Amino acid sequence: MARRLRVLGSTSGVGDCPTLYEDLDTGEVVVQGDVVTDPDDVSQLMYVKEGEGFVVVPRALLVNFAPKEAEDYVPEFVPQKKISEFINDGFEHTAWRLETRTGYLSDQEMPSYQEFLRTGDTAGEVGHPWFDNVRRMVGNGKQFERVRLVDSPPTIGQRYLLACARTNVAAGEDIRYLWRADAERCGVNLSDFWLFDSRTVARFHFEGERTIGMELVTDPAEVLRACQVRDAAWHHATPYSEFKAQVPSAE
Repeated sequence: MARRLRVLGSTSGVGDCPTLYEDLDTGEVVVQGDVVTDPDDVSQLMYVKEGEGFVVVPRALLVNFAPKEAEDYVPEFVPQKKISEFINDGFEHTAWRLETRTGYLSDQEMPSYQEFLRTGDTAGEVGHPWFDNVRRMVGNGKQFERVRLVDSPPTIGQRYLLACARTNVAAGEDIRYLWRADAERCGVNLSDFWLFDSRTVARFHFEGERTIGMELVTDPAEVLRACQVRDAAWHHATPYSEFKAQVPSAE
């Protein structure tokens, strides 16, 4: 069974590949870096077992992103009500969302998803309370922003979200899009999260396309990393109207 990994952090934004991952089930850390193969280097290593490999990573990767606790990390999921409270009234200035998945089970359960499969187009759940809340908060000076990663060619789930994004935008959201290949090159390498006021991260956990939980994170290092990913994604992403014109209709 494949590991379920989440990115702890990476220095890949500066032209190399070192990255730390955490196994969500075991708490083990997986390290990605340049492989050590020189026999003289390997000969200096101790207690080497068959099948072990070695990689080189910058010191900053470990200082900035390695776990600081000895205990295995166990996500503390919070009720959806608490996340909803943050989205509805818990933040002061900005709610920013990164969407990285090829599809979401919650979308597939919407009536508008079936409409999209039949017709190739949809305005989404136009009467959903979400849009009234967004209009109210944007009217009070708050900002809702999203960056959505898109594969080439886009998946059905991504085309669905692109089709109904016009309703989100009409309500006051600013939505931008980033091709997945470009995201990897510019260091957008975290999974889905909300970032509230650059202070609190609401991190999603998934099994396939199903959301299994969310956790609120206020650890300064994790919030900083989310802010760095946000800044890179927002800088490189394309606004909704421009991106929609770039994506051909599905055959």
